[in-house]
Amino acid sequence: MSRLPLPDPTELPRYLRDLHDGASDGDWSTQHVARAFAAAPELLETYLTGFYYPWHSNADFADGVARLSPRVKELVRLRIATLNGCQTCKAARLAADSIPESDATGIDAYERSAAYSPAEKAAVAFAERLALDHHSIEDADILALRQHFDDGQILELMMMAGQYIGFGRMLAVLQLETVACPLPAGAPGRNAAAGPPA
Repeated sequence: MSRLPLPDPTELPRYLRDLHDGASDGDWSTQHVARAFAAAPELLETYLTGFYYPWHSNADFADGVARLSPRVKELVRLRIATLNGCQTCKAARLAADSIPESDATGIDAYERSAAYSPAEKAAVAFAERLALDHHSIEDADILALRQHFDDGQILELMMMAGQYIGFGRMLAVLQLETVACPLPAGAPGRNAAAGPPA
């Protein structure tokens, strides 16, 4: 159950109510997120409309200034969803027009797949390292990214991956999502003594 109160949907401000009511019946995570943010609705609305959706899709004010394609960002988001154990995030398709379903569902085997370009594989691999062991990233890793991306694109990659990681983990901590953590005991950032997640 949520670690924050979930007020009745009829008590939600308009943006959160629309978000709640627009979610499918099976999308309880979105419904819970909308309800949990009742204490600070402007945080979620500003985050989603002022950063997340425009920058993820290169729309609105991010149109013409975003440097990475929506496809690259969506592939990174989908891989991070697996690493975070966020089932709702993994099921969402935010760039269906640029990513066939087979590419979306196959992202966890990106290293062995011909479906992704070398640049896409580099972006996903870097985001994976950022999520699992960011302290191990060295100068050589940044230089390797420069084979595919300029510095502005690298910054955008890091910003987008960082917010996918952080928002997904916030959902897990607040118990607004069913988490299926794929990290084995003893993996970086995982307490081996803790065992599998509950």
